[in-house]
Amino acid sequence: MGYGLGIDLGTTFTAAAVDRDGHVEMVSLGDRTAAIPSVVLLRADGGVLVGDAASRRAAVEPDRVAREFKRRLGDPTPVLLGGAPHSVASLMAHLLGYVVRTVAGQQGGRPDRITLTHPANWGPYKRELFAQVPRLTGIDRVGLITEPEAAAAHYAAQERLEDGAVVAVYDLGGGTFDATVLRKRGGGFEILGTPEGIEGLGGIDFDEAVFGHVDRALDGQLSRIDPDDAGAVAAVVRLRHECVLAKEALSADTETAIPVLLPSVQTEVRLTRGEFEEMIRPSITATIGSLHRALRSANLRPADLGAVLLVGGSSRIPLVSQLVSAELGRPTAVDIHPKYGVALGAAALASGRSGLVQATRAQPVPPPRPEPVRVPAPREEPRPGFGAGSPPPTLGRSKSDGASPARRASRRGVVVGLCAVAVVAIGGVAVAVSSSGGTPTGGTTPPPTSATETPTLVTLPSPETAEPTAVPQHTNPPPTTRRKTPPKTTTPTKTTTPTTTTTTPTTTTTPTT
Repeated sequence: MGYGLGIDLGTTFTAAAVDRDGHVEMVSLGDRTAAIPSVVLLRADGGVLVGDAASRRAAVEPDRVAREFKRRLGDPTPVLLGGAPHSVASLMAHLLGYVVRTVAGQQGGRPDRITLTHPANWGPYKRELFAQVPRLTGIDRVGLITEPEAAAAHYAAQERLEDGAVVAVYDLGGGTFDATVLRKRGGGFEILGTPEGIEGLGGIDFDEAVFGHVDRALDGQLSRIDPDDAGAVAAVVRLRHECVLAKEALSADTETAIPVLLPSVQTEVRLTRGEFEEMIRPSITATIGSLHRALRSANLRPADLGAVLLVGGSSRIPLVSQLVSAELGRPTAVDIHPKYGVALGAAALASGRSGLVQATRAQPVPPPRPEPVRVPAPREEPRPGFGAGSPPPTLGRSKSDGASPARRASRRGVVVGLCAVAVVAIGGVAVAVSSSGGTPTGGTTPPPTSATETPTLVTLPSPETAEPTAVPQHTNPPPTTRRKTPPKTTTPTKTTTPTTTTTTPTTTTTPTT
């Protein structure tokens, strides 16, 4: 009998579940737990360690271990391990290959179909990079599904959902946060609106907050650790693990103590739940804001939700359910093991059992459209009539591009009419010039020029200074072509004073014929 395999390659933990003959169960990947840390270590001899083995070896070879690399998917900068560059996709392929080999050894054969999950707010570029991971491993028959859809599928298997029911998935994992609204359609779910999320927010950020609390309690001694001291670095690695355990303990207890075993100091740091909640409250508030945006994009109100599904290991923090319930006024549903809900739903989707959900979505949801790139208008000096509040000019398109055909035809008619008026006006000016002997009415006719005339300097008034400026004339000016005019009764007289720099022209009068 074949089986379906669902794998959740998380930022901090990786989990897998199988669905065989209608029965879904988790697969034990680690030494003592079902999930394993998403850690890969590449040894100098070429060997690869994954999960718990890589975490144990990380204290000895910290420069060869990769953690939380899922966050860097899409970053062109490679991950340096032992001085050698490695892509995020290749590291995820090592992790995926280990999971498939482990499950196949336990189940007695390869699965019929595998379903991998990914955040809902990933764009086409990251989805394409993620699709390369199984190809690098040499695994075929692999499908991709969003984490909220897988979580909703698992919830539908536990609770009866009527067709058309709307649920919101609040997925707070180790490295990312997703908020998605889904509606049940037939045997599957469809995503409503646009999924929202915060890629740089998750449980590892809460771990870092606890680590910072310890550093402050030690007056900054952790910040002054020598990175070349192998013993001190190993002690810091163990301390970070203790901070993670303290965070998880505060989900059930109200107080915990973090042991500090450094070469220079051995002590304990006390941490209460109230102190921890004050550290993370701004982050939880930001996640609720993303959930509100997801609802608005689906044109829904919180009252339209049947329930809010809390998914991901960090959703077990008591403050999360308190703030979500108080803000939305809707009941929250938390699985017994919220970090496994995505893997369990992915396994059910991989098997394609009609009694639960279909292997594919009821309606394919296209990726979110990218926001249009707005090109700013070139900066111009202010012109008359265009003040600071005037709209900038549109680039590459005239204002009439969006007008209707009738308006464009009307505008063309106006332009043609203006051109006709201009032609008539120009023709009238030409007739007036012709009738006046080539000179516009009221103008003066320059005197005839003689080729033997002595060069002189003519003084012209300057419009700005109103002082004479000497302008030399050509010695041999070109002959002037004149139109033949009727006989004149008055001969123009020109007075030239060679010894001065001023020439006084005499006005020529042309009698009317």
